[in-house]
Amino acid sequence: MAENKAEVVLHPIRMRIIQCLADGEQLTAQQLNERMPDVPPATLYRHLKKLQEAELLVIAEERPNRGTLERVYMLPEHAEGMSVEELKQAGPEDHLSYFINFMAQIIGDYARYVRHPSFDLFQDGVIYRQMPLYLSDQENLELLHRIRELMLQAAENEPTPERRQRLVTTIVFPEPGPDAEGSE
Repeated sequence: MAENKAEVVLHPIRMRIIQCLADGEQLTAQQLNERMPDVPPATLYRHLKKLQEAELLVIAEERPNRGTLERVYMLPEHAEGMSVEELKQAGPEDHLSYFINFMAQIIGDYARYVRHPSFDLFQDGVIYRQMPLYLSDQENLELLHRIRELMLQAAENEPTPERRQRLVTTIVFPEPGPDAEGSE
């Protein structure tokens, strides 16, 4: 039975590979191995192949290195550069792939934050939570519009010594109904 993209990516080593490639990074297997020295090279190559087969990883270039071709890996392009029509034509696995790459970027950003020597969740106002809300389609649109207005207003702020750039991420989707595939 073939694994879906979520099953492929939800492996600790593969998640680490994706995190290394977040933010547009392009790395060779050797560079990845330097960032993950606890992973044996043969294991790393096996996981790179699995990610490539699932189209969660692409080869950005191949370059000669000591008589072989060295591959440079990267995450595929994200959905944010796609037109509405292209998004509509993409299938469920495509959208899952886009979302996984988006989440990989967020994970990479957060990893860089918590690895900073002076990170302070409380002082920095860091939050992450999920809150289920019961909203009609109209109420959902109104909420999204108000959030967008507040974010656009805050985006006009100029940098000052008191202001620090913050990453604000919103993800809104309806919970699948009882007739959705995979529900019990």
